[in-house]
Amino acid sequence: MMDRTPSEQRGTVLCQTCGARNPDDREYCALCHQKLLVLSGPFAQESEEEFEDEGEENFSFDEHLLERISILEEALKRTTESLRQLYGALHKQERTILVNQTGLGALRELLAEKGALGEDEWTERWESKMGYQLLALEQRERFLAIKDRVAALCRGDRRREFVAHLDDADHALAGFEVERAMAALEAAHRLDRGNYELAWFLGETRFNEGDGAAALGYFARVLEARPNHYEGLVYSGVLEHERGAGERAESLLKRAVALYPDAFLPNFSLGAIYSARGDLARAVVYLERAAAAEAVPQALYLLGRAYHEMGRLAPAIKRLREAVRLDPTFEEAHHLLGLTYLDRRWNRKALTAFREAQRLNPKRLRYQDLVRYLSGSAGSPLPVVDGAAAAQVARAEEALTAGEPQRAFERYRRALALAPDHPTLLISGALVALQLDRGAEVEAMARKVLAQEPGEMLRATAGAALIEALRGQGRLREGNTVGRRLLEDSATPFGQTLACYEIACNLAEMEEDLDGALDYARRAVELAPEELKGFPLAALGWVHYKRSEFSRAVGFLDRAAELAPSSSTFTHLGMALLAAGEEERARAALERARGLEEAGGLGRTMLQCMKDSTRLHDRVRSRGGG
Repeated sequence: MMDRTPSEQRGTVLCQTCGARNPDDREYCALCHQKLLVLSGPFAQESEEEFEDEGEENFSFDEHLLERISILEEALKRTTESLRQLYGALHKQERTILVNQTGLGALRELLAEKGALGEDEWTERWESKMGYQLLALEQRERFLAIKDRVAALCRGDRRREFVAHLDDADHALAGFEVERAMAALEAAHRLDRGNYELAWFLGETRFNEGDGAAALGYFARVLEARPNHYEGLVYSGVLEHERGAGERAESLLKRAVALYPDAFLPNFSLGAIYSARGDLARAVVYLERAAAAEAVPQALYLLGRAYHEMGRLAPAIKRLREAVRLDPTFEEAHHLLGLTYLDRRWNRKALTAFREAQRLNPKRLRYQDLVRYLSGSAGSPLPVVDGAAAAQVARAEEALTAGEPQRAFERYRRALALAPDHPTLLISGALVALQLDRGAEVEAMARKVLAQEPGEMLRATAGAALIEALRGQGRLREGNTVGRRLLEDSATPFGQTLACYEIACNLAEMEEDLDGALDYARRAVELAPEELKGFPLAALGWVHYKRSEFSRAVGFLDRAAELAPSSSTFTHLGMALLAAGEEERARAALERARGLEEAGGLGRTMLQCMKDSTRLHDRVRSRGGG
């Protein structure tokens, strides 16, 4: 037999993921970059040859079975022992957690009794820290899933430094230090800008934080290395559309559709862009494909809207009904369904749909008007924020100006981490959280402001925000208790107006004491400063609607819509007009409501789908895209 050459003597490693052959001195697969674990080579082949050369007469099948059974019995015994040890450890851990929880509870009670801790401060701080740590834990799980692939892609002289940054990020996430972890990963990316796995992770993280500009830069790096990267194409297309680069967005999404014709996201995003442009025929084609791939309520809503604008009422009603069936809390879909019913002259069904939309979005003050009044004409400016927190506030205000409340809220949270008790940060964060329907966080921040015994203006605004949050959670009676306390403690028309307004809105929703609601609404109108007069007028009109006094309702709601035009006010006006038999005026008011609601709403609808991370990752993994 000829001697084997050195190259023939070297073994091979079969990748357990893709099956590619690799030299046995490699740590990662050259094809898919997964860590190599399954070994195969000349030794294994020679062992098989020796086994085949053994004579059948020397092989006892019974002895082989007995040997296998003995091995399995030993394995089962060891497994049973391991399970017993795990159970014991779990029991000890359970007792430890119970002891720690009891100790913390006792400490909380003791601090509260000594007056060193407010009623809700412990819970608020606990929930805040827990949310931050859960975010860090989620980030670490995502990072660990790709860490080996990221390391395998790195080549060159600086690989050791690159891996050190990855390890530093891992340790930071294990210690719940998200900012330090991101700084380490960004430093690693600067060493290897062609590492598309790392660029994708950073881009996705920045996207979820609401920092679209930074995310787009990372996705561009992904596409430089992998032009057909599924997520890179879709995310980049949506972000390019957000920043107004329509042609670039269309090009990226068309490429994604061509590569993944049955995927939901590229078809949905492209259909949404065509819908925004008014190219309804093409929008319907892509939205139908998206709905066929996955029945997502947002896609069905956009599809129904396109059909409605094309005058095709039957398919519009079908798609909108499906959307509200899948998501009964989809306010915009209920509203548009009402408009479509109205076009078909199905007035009773239309009124039912509008009532459902109104129930899901009860009348709310526009709190940016309150803050403007509070900081300006009230002569009682908010306490100044300085230091590092001021930079976060500036970025939050930029995000609000750009119509990105989620990013603004994240900035306020970072500012609060630096100055957790600052009343300006608390009230500003609460008002943005209210805009995002994050009732629990609104409640925590508002109660914290109230616990500080602030001045009249801050107390009134925090109290009103708290009542709004409680109303959103269906806690109307509790909200009225807060409102009556606020009314008793208020010495200025500003605070009294807010208290009377909120109580009137709650009583109108409860429909138990409409006479009382009418009295509170009238008092709010009488007390309101001119800058805020539109809101109590809208509440007064809505109370008259609830009392079936439709002509009076129309009069007050008309005045409210002139002073403070909002989607909610025009919706109420349209419902009152419809109930009064004025169909054409009702249609005009409801269309105006829809126009105000949808200003910027398309982008929010697209981003809502993009940020549904569980559904997104399921779709991505099922595509196998990358």
